Amino acid sequence: MLKILGYPDRYSVAPGETIKFMVSLEERASFEASLVRVVCGDCNPDGPGLKFRQIDAACNGRYSGARQTIDAGSYMNAPGVPALLPGAFTFFAMIWPTLPEGDQTIVAQWDATKGEGFRLSLIEGRLALTIGAAGKERRCVVDAAVLKRQWYAIGCSIDSANGAATLTQSPLQRYPFVDDAGAARAAWTMATLASPSGLLLAGARLAEGGVGLHFDGKIDRPCLLAGVHEIGVYHSLRSGDSPALDSLIACWDFSRAIETVAAYDIGPSGFHGALINLPTRGMKGWNWTGEAHDWRRKPEHYGAIHFHHDDLYDAGWSPSVVLSIPDDLASGPYALHVRSGPSDEDATREDYIPFFVRPPRDPRKRVGRPKVAFLAPTCAYMAYANHAEHITAREAERTIGRLLQFGHSDLYMYDHPELGGSLYDSHADGSGVAISSRLRPVLNFSSRYHSWLGGHGSALWQYNADTHLFDWLDHQAIEYDVVTDEDLHAEGYDLIKDYRVILTGTHPEYHSTAMWDAMKAWLDRGGRLMYLGANGWYWRIAFHKELPGVIEVRRAEDGIRTWEAEPGEYHHGFTGELGGLWRRIGRPPNLICGLGFIAQGFDVCSYYRRAPDADNPRAAFIFEGVPDEVIGDFGLIGGGAAGLELDCITRGLGSPPNILRLASSENHSALVMLVNEEFGVVPANIGGDQNDRVRADLAFAETPSGGAIFGVGSIAWCGSLSHNNYDNNVSRITANVLRRFLQDEPFEGAAEK
Repeated sequence: MLKILGYPDRYSVAPGETIKFMVSLEERASFEASLVRVVCGDCNPDGPGLKFRQIDAACNGRYSGARQTIDAGSYMNAPGVPALLPGAFTFFAMIWPTLPEGDQTIVAQWDATKGEGFRLSLIEGRLALTIGAAGKERRCVVDAAVLKRQWYAIGCSIDSANGAATLTQSPLQRYPFVDDAGAARAAWTMATLASPSGLLLAGARLAEGGVGLHFDGKIDRPCLLAGVHEIGVYHSLRSGDSPALDSLIACWDFSRAIETVAAYDIGPSGFHGALINLPTRGMKGWNWTGEAHDWRRKPEHYGAIHFHHDDLYDAGWSPSVVLSIPDDLASGPYALHVRSGPSDEDATREDYIPFFVRPPRDPRKRVGRPKVAFLAPTCAYMAYANHAEHITAREAERTIGRLLQFGHSDLYMYDHPELGGSLYDSHADGSGVAISSRLRPVLNFSSRYHSWLGGHGSALWQYNADTHLFDWLDHQAIEYDVVTDEDLHAEGYDLIKDYRVILTGTHPEYHSTAMWDAMKAWLDRGGRLMYLGANGWYWRIAFHKELPGVIEVRRAEDGIRTWEAEPGEYHHGFTGELGGLWRRIGRPPNLICGLGFIAQGFDVCSYYRRAPDADNPRAAFIFEGVPDEVIGDFGLIGGGAAGLELDCITRGLGSPPNILRLASSENHSALVMLVNEEFGVVPANIGGDQNDRVRADLAFAETPSGGAIFGVGSIAWCGSLSHNNYDNNVSRITANVLRRFLQDEPFEGAAEK
């Protein structure tokens, strides 16, 4: 198991800025840290191997350390609510439980140190009230259990003076022979009843100051009233926009400010709350009718928040190492190498905490910069952050055609779900993880990590696959800048306008609207894109408007996905934009890179065979010194340059009519299959052994503005660059394209202005 791990406070940092590293030690009290430039992060012994360039930095040295923990789980905190006990009050809410197991707190004013206050919970699916005073607890429980994913109006009244409590549980929809309605009453004798001030919704205070016993499910329109009230009062109250009852203490309307982390109290005192760890907003409420699927059109139908005990935004660790980036440190991929053991050979006692140094923020300081930029796909890194779905997935071996292989990081993820999941995982209640943050340890975003898809010689995924390109650029002595997805989203076209060439990573899958618009503007003005991967510009994501380093995806009705959003919940809570595939929003990837996702499979990779368009004079520069018929029948990823995920030319989806199909892959297995958006009725021949559409296309096209696009249509392409000491046809083709793309001369065929 891992003995040291950490994360940075940002993935992108400019010269002159400061970056902080949070480090946790499972054992020992100190660690060593040193700054390195990442050249190659793939430890496959058949390839270049791990390559790091040591950097003389002020942060290098030994640091004290300790174990840091993560307090996962989302909740609402309303600190202004006065102490409700002693006194008489009633709490109402609509709830939609999704994991009614164990002890899950719905609302509480509780001091665990003193053992006093109240907690309204679901205990093994039954509504329960716990009262604490003088270190003693009393509990009142409804006999009937709630059903999963059904709406209930719940009520809880406490009258301290009379020592009485009442619970009510009323299903919104009644079913014959299903007994899920109920009520309970209790009386007690306690010398003193008291509760702390403040209110915690969907979580209970623990003695250590953390939060636990979280609720899994939706909560809509929670209200507090002074005095004892019947649930009929709530039935009318929850439908009103401006409740005016004299007894009203607070009423939180979650349909307001959905794009924020604020929970607005529309009651007389404005006891507004804050949402912690980003529960999912823009969720259908108890009154959703289906007449609107965009929460911006009828926000009153989207007054629910979905809380999860395993939500996480910010791990909240204390900084261990602080680094000020020198003005002369070149842009590129870097890592803080941290080590708590005596030997570099013990992978459990070292970590490489990655980040990127970007160009200066001040445009005046960018004079003389390289004309090549690598667009680091940090949205994809975040989307796959701590991808753990494969660990418990059934029949995964049949899908990939081999046994799963787990390393130390995978086992640590399995034992530590508080690290938070990827956008491919599901919460414990079965709902999809729609929000992913970088402010936490991301175990699969680090040098040395090998994908679960396989060990040496098979599949490599995301960051370490991208380091094959870093290594090749380093071998070719090509200077380049790095800009990240997050940079592009924030600064748009102005950030990239001066670059002649942009290189993608192997899997630039996730893009926001601002990112898409910026790249299209750059291409339309003569930019030259080298798309060195596949499955790019696939999913639309949204960044939070207030919080840094977090993205959201709503997996809608199409696309390769491990979960899909509920009907009516396809619009991002962060922005209100329709989520899903860019293709289904009318912006297929073909409009950006000339190619589009066509197939995937994870057994072995194949090769390309030269196509007739390779002999077109327009492509002569690409094949200079490359007479070969077969291209890329070698590589570190699956044994070939064409594999894992494949893109091809599709004119009907926006591939330009002047695009050249230079080569296409062939001989894929039956486990490499068409993606589901490519068919309606399932065809009998979706595997690569029978369907010639299952292929990666090597493609080139000039743009009307004198620029160009070159696409390889395969995640595995970069894994072949280093073969035979970088002397191979994949490397030569890539170098030929980059050399020509860097020239000032416009490409022929530019439209007249």
